Amino acid sequence: MKRLSRDHRGDSDTRIVQEMNLWAGTVRIDIAVINGKLSGYELKSERDTLARLPLQADIYSRIFDQVTLVVGERHIADANDHIPNWWGLMQAKMIGTEVELSLLRSAQINPNPDPYLVAELLRKDEAISILAEYSLAKGLRSKRVKEIYRCLAAQLPFSELSDKVRLALKSRQNWLLRQ
Repeated sequence: MKRLSRDHRGDSDTRIVQEMNLWAGTVRIDIAVINGKLSGYELKSERDTLARLPLQADIYSRIFDQVTLVVGERHIADANDHIPNWWGLMQAKMIGTEVELSLLRSAQINPNPDPYLVAELLRKDEAISILAEYSLAKGLRSKRVKEIYRCLAAQLPFSELSDKVRLALKSRQNWLLRQ
């Protein structure tokens, strides 16, 4: 986190969120960096297991533009078995009281994000607001939020949808209400 904060210090177009809820709050990513891309960082220390990683990898791979897995040394070999080849991979090693990070593989752009799951990052009012910008909100305000997400995913080109979602996430004031 310190490294990401330092890398983006003074960048008013970047928001860093810890423990960001995904997939209706059933999965969370350790760190999300929101700017011109939506980048996720999942941390697995030496004490962690990789038991949840297959589900996490599936969900993250449907939402994030880029994902980097940061693992302790004991997880490096197994990590490659659980993540797509477009994910980045970093090793974290304790050197005294400091964590040293080594880049093993750079993250690439996600080849197949899911527009519905990207839209699902929004709160209902944020989704309605975006639909209203495109004159698509009529009759949807009273609908279930899943229907609103389906409409967003179907009606907006993915590049516009992802731009609008990132803008809403960066503008969000109270992340603790419901992410």
